[in-house]
Amino acid sequence: MTEAQLIQKLTELRSLPGETEIVEFKEAKTQYDFTKIGKYFSALCNEANLKGKQEAWLVFGVENSKRNIVGSLFRNNNRPYIDSLKGEIADKTTIRITFIEIYELNLPEGRVVMLQIPAAPRGIPVAFEGHYYGRDGEELSPLNIEEIERIRKQATQTDWSATICEDATLDDLEPLAIAKARENYKNKFPEQAVEVDTWNDITFLNKAKITIKGKITRATIILLGKPESEHFLNPAEAKIRWILKEKDGTEKDYAIFSCRFLLNVDEVYRKIRNLKYRYIRDHSLFPEEVDKYEPYVIREAINNCIAHQDYTNNGKVNVVEKDDELIFTNVGSFIPGTVDNVIREDAPEETYRNPFLATAMFNLKMVDTIGSGIRRMFNFQRKRFFPLPDYDFSGGKVKVTITGKVLDVNYAMTLAQNPELGLEEIIMLDKVQKRKPLLAEELKLLREKGLVEGKKPNIIISAKVAQTTGQKATYTKNKAFTKQQYFDWIIKGIKDHGSLSRADIEGLLMAKLSDLYVGKQKKNKITNLISEMRIKGIIRNDGTDLNSKWVLVNP
Repeated sequence: MTEAQLIQKLTELRSLPGETEIVEFKEAKTQYDFTKIGKYFSALCNEANLKGKQEAWLVFGVENSKRNIVGSLFRNNNRPYIDSLKGEIADKTTIRITFIEIYELNLPEGRVVMLQIPAAPRGIPVAFEGHYYGRDGEELSPLNIEEIERIRKQATQTDWSATICEDATLDDLEPLAIAKARENYKNKFPEQAVEVDTWNDITFLNKAKITIKGKITRATIILLGKPESEHFLNPAEAKIRWILKEKDGTEKDYAIFSCRFLLNVDEVYRKIRNLKYRYIRDHSLFPEEVDKYEPYVIREAINNCIAHQDYTNNGKVNVVEKDDELIFTNVGSFIPGTVDNVIREDAPEETYRNPFLATAMFNLKMVDTIGSGIRRMFNFQRKRFFPLPDYDFSGGKVKVTITGKVLDVNYAMTLAQNPELGLEEIIMLDKVQKRKPLLAEELKLLREKGLVEGKKPNIIISAKVAQTTGQKATYTKNKAFTKQQYFDWIIKGIKDHGSLSRADIEGLLMAKLSDLYVGKQKKNKITNLISEMRIKGIIRNDGTDLNSKWVLVNP
């Protein structure tokens, strides 16, 4: 926002009549308690959601009664310190949601700090340090049960993508898109290939779960509709916008693609200049050249945007191309919460924003709904020694940045010479090369492996790798067993004793887990192992959450 826009917004907020539950004014003449900021963040997030607003505001430097500007020295003359508040709040909130932006206004009456807060995502109440907050008038209070449930029920409301477009017919669909859909369906399900050729279009679309009993759905229009059929989605849009930008940020070229996304994903892909990237050779460490972007990564990123877009917000899917990076954005919160959850759990999501659309895209070989798509994107970047995909969930949208070059030669060398590094460790190293803060346990782990050096905040990737820094002796001790080995120990323990409690499983595995797991990481690892065995139908809990009794499903 420009200074003029901020002044207009401040004037608007100060002129609101009476009490409001989506704006809070604080004098904060010197500083302001971080915990109170967090509580107000949670409260204003949740109240904005409940009031149907897109944002709320916490304003420092304005007294509350008459709303006069008194000036604030909150984190004054230190912009990096102000910006760090975003990460500090994210570390304590649900799904790491944080401020949209933090603005400073230096007015004649004094300095005003305006903290822009997003509404809680649809279906997800926002907690701070595990507690949900709300407002009773201007009073900060716990969010009551009715309000929590009202937000949560948003996630179970009607699937927008499954809604029938009553007046739409097969004539509103693109024949080339239907032909491509048939081809993809047969590739996805080769055992049905011969049978598919005997189906008429309606039968095929029903079988592929793109239509419902012959009725055209919004998902049908998005994937297969003619451009002129987009009006069936009004006021929502089904558009992908590709933008080519120069180094200075000026727009050089653009194109907008409408419905029939099944075909237009390839059209967007063809727009992207996927040139060759030539490595600086170092003792034959790198290949001579590779494509800047792995095709799978581009298509997966675009298709994820399509599948998870919140179409009710009437936005476009954007693909921004710069010299060495691609930026993909879609409107809406990131349902899994954090990328770490996706990478570490490596399991399917239980809920989707557009389940009908996601299923149709899976059947047409556009997305992978078994939970491995994002992980595969990370692994493709890892194999090239390129930075990992970078995710940003601020501003009510999901932004994914893919970099098509080496950022830090030491990072690339470390990956090349340490192929045994796990993806979690590589994610930590990726934070270092991107100058992002590390958690204390992450820094400890990387130091123990000799992968980083320096003092906070100036941590850098070490050019020395484990094999050349005296780490050989500790490598075997730090090396984790395979997941299947852990499964086998749990299965054997249950067979030996009939059942195991959570405490029994911890006693069985704690000593076997890698010494690289610190703090709560060992317990979290055991939780993930138990959860995966339960999801796979290997074990079940015949007890309670507090007094578990894990037994084999098929003894």
